[in-house]
Amino acid sequence: MSPDELARELDGATVRPAYLLAGDEPLLRDDALRAIRESLLDPAASDFNLDLLEGEGTGPGPLLDAVRTLPVMAERRLVVLREPVHRRAGSKALLEALVDAVAEVSARDDVVLVVTTSKADRRQKWVKAFGEAAVECDAPRRDRELQAFVRAEAVRQGVDLDGAAAQLLVERVGPNLLLLRQEISKAALLAEPGETLGRAQLAASTSDVAEEPIWDLTDAIGEGRAGDALKVLRRLLDQGAAPPMVLGSLASHMRKLARMRHGGRVPGPPFVVRKLEQQAGRYRGGRLLGCLAAIAEVDEILKGRGALPAELALERLVMGLAA
Repeated sequence: MSPDELARELDGATVRPAYLLAGDEPLLRDDALRAIRESLLDPAASDFNLDLLEGEGTGPGPLLDAVRTLPVMAERRLVVLREPVHRRAGSKALLEALVDAVAEVSARDDVVLVVTTSKADRRQKWVKAFGEAAVECDAPRRDRELQAFVRAEAVRQGVDLDGAAAQLLVERVGPNLLLLRQEISKAALLAEPGETLGRAQLAASTSDVAEEPIWDLTDAIGEGRAGDALKVLRRLLDQGAAPPMVLGSLASHMRKLARMRHGGRVPGPPFVVRKLEQQAGRYRGGRLLGCLAAIAEVDEILKGRGALPAELALERLVMGLAA
């Protein structure tokens, strides 16, 4: 199911005995877990009825003990297991125990088990055990999906955005949901009661990383000027630009080039379209798809799933995109 479908179920007071929150977007996983927790637990008794377990330090015994513990002054307990798949010995035994744990909580109504993980192989038995209670928490990648997230988030925060404003946020921030949420929060401070914010207002509130310097960077990359691209990148980072926002802008630019290279249309002023056409023509074969894959790899690094420092990862990426 999707996070939206989960939210609708919880709003309707439907609570499943077990949930698997799986996907590469931490924000969606955290939001889903928060929604489940708020639906299940009374804040006054949550300290007694919430177990947070880390997969790397949890064995089968502690997991099963947690799901078998009775609630205290409440109707239900919540047991949360984070990242059950890990490299240390015991991971296999824990995953086997998860199948038993899901079966146990399915036969009860006083405990809910939630497993969160960045990756889940649907072919594995422990994943199949959750059935339809697996919530897909992968980050949206396409512009249309990102704009849908922006519109939904704006509604949640009580901000009225028009379509052009949502498009601008996606163009400037890219597929970083946390930064998109933060930019909408900033925009909320500008809005008068009942006012619909358009592209002009959003342009005034979005971070400076999306202004002229980022176009200097994407132009240098698109024109193959690797040295200039590295200089602009260094200037952006020295001025305090957040690496995820820089990466989001690069992703947005390369997606436009890929769309043009494969016969699609990109809206914009004629001189901008001509420049994008020239840049797209420099990339032969499936190289643009390789560039987008490289951006996805750096996105994983920026989310903490690699040992490479963020700035070094961006420098290597820029060199590769401009080569």
